Amino acid sequence: MVDKLKVKLIEKQDPDVNKDASFYWKKCLSLIKEQVKPITYNTWFSPIVPLQIENKTLIVQVPTQFFWEWIEEHYHSILIKSVQNVLGTDAKISFVVKEEVENEKSPIHFVEIKNNGTNGKKENLPPIESNLNPRYQFSNFIQGEGNQLARATGLAISENPGETSFNPFFVYGGVGLGKTHLIQAIGNRIKEKFPDKRVLYISSDDFTRKFVDAIQNNQANEFQNFYRTLDVLIIDDIQFLSGKEKTQDLFFHIFNNLHQSRKQIILSSDKPPKELKGLDDRLISRFKWGLQADIQPPDFETRVAILNSKAQEFGMNLSPQLIEFISTNITSNIRELEGCLIKMLATATISSKEIDMELTKKIVKEIASDKKISLGIDDITKIVCEFLSLPENKIREKTRKKEIVFARQIAMYLSKEYTSNSLKTIGLYFGGKDHSTVIHAYNQITKNLESDIHLQEIIEKLRSKIEMVI
Repeated sequence: MVDKLKVKLIEKQDPDVNKDASFYWKKCLSLIKEQVKPITYNTWFSPIVPLQIENKTLIVQVPTQFFWEWIEEHYHSILIKSVQNVLGTDAKISFVVKEEVENEKSPIHFVEIKNNGTNGKKENLPPIESNLNPRYQFSNFIQGEGNQLARATGLAISENPGETSFNPFFVYGGVGLGKTHLIQAIGNRIKEKFPDKRVLYISSDDFTRKFVDAIQNNQANEFQNFYRTLDVLIIDDIQFLSGKEKTQDLFFHIFNNLHQSRKQIILSSDKPPKELKGLDDRLISRFKWGLQADIQPPDFETRVAILNSKAQEFGMNLSPQLIEFISTNITSNIRELEGCLIKMLATATISSKEIDMELTKKIVKEIASDKKISLGIDDITKIVCEFLSLPENKIREKTRKKEIVFARQIAMYLSKEYTSNSLKTIGLYFGGKDHSTVIHAYNQITKNLESDIHLQEIIEKLRSKIEMVI
């Protein structure tokens, strides 16, 4: 770290103390000038004043904190590449904020130029506890349409932490959708591929609590310096920093230091940055720098895949009918899916009962958020086929036999009315039909009900049977 008072004296008393700084900065400016518009160059690069070179670090002065932050946010890569071309891959550049140096308020801001994204080994730093749960891996994070972008981004970051444009990586979504699993999987993969990386996972509540402890023990500087040694910082539930002004201010400076040093920052929240309340605007702005990826509730097929994976992990042998029933009735929360399996296993073990549909329905009713159990497509199909005296397997076969098509259309019609499944899911159940086929079946039955008395009687009797089961 360059001494701030020394820089101040250089600036005030002898601006020509190191002519090399001006020489090399002019070379950098000539490269920058080729890449930006004249108005941009004059506004954001001309005011920068070279001060000195020390230990291959080019120290330059900028007018204000805002000026430095704007440069960092909008022209970071141009600046880095230009300095790298002029001074070499092992060079550094540091910004001195003029107004802060004059008031002797804050340290110099370093931007380090690295070779091919590598940072070298850290000397004399004790190992840290990453706080990562080894259970959270990419191998058991089931991919679906609702998390595809977030998972792919996490894998990309794992291959090259801090060197992608996904920094910070901001993951958001509702409770129990796998945010914690994903961000810890990224940390575990990085630790596996880069054992020397200093990776830390922490909740925002723990971060705040440790900061308060540090203040009480007069160790605030040590606390901040520790976080600046990290290669990867993962903070869960960042929304809970809301209203904690001192903690936000500290995190702002830690964020800036890590980001400038090309260290990876990963954050999770229940909402996207623009919807967070009680957080400083400058933090919200930084959360938007990298990539924001949401995790949506899993669709039916993803829920089935998650349940099959978890059941295998727990050593449970569940029939497709049980898996489908759970997937149909627990729709918005992965944590509830896992909780349901755990409770089923515990109940069956303690009571020496077999895991059957009766037990499954009882536990799903206790676990499901909305406490409302709907019938599955298979339940409705069974009722329809029994009433029409048809084997259940026939209704899924590819056939144009009139009686089979008729039964299938009725089953699709009632499945749409009595289940929360999507048209796509209903179609897949009936032999891989397209969603348009389901729409056609529903419209056909609806139309015929207006004039077909026989069909009206069938539907009325089927409704009675279904409502007796619900």
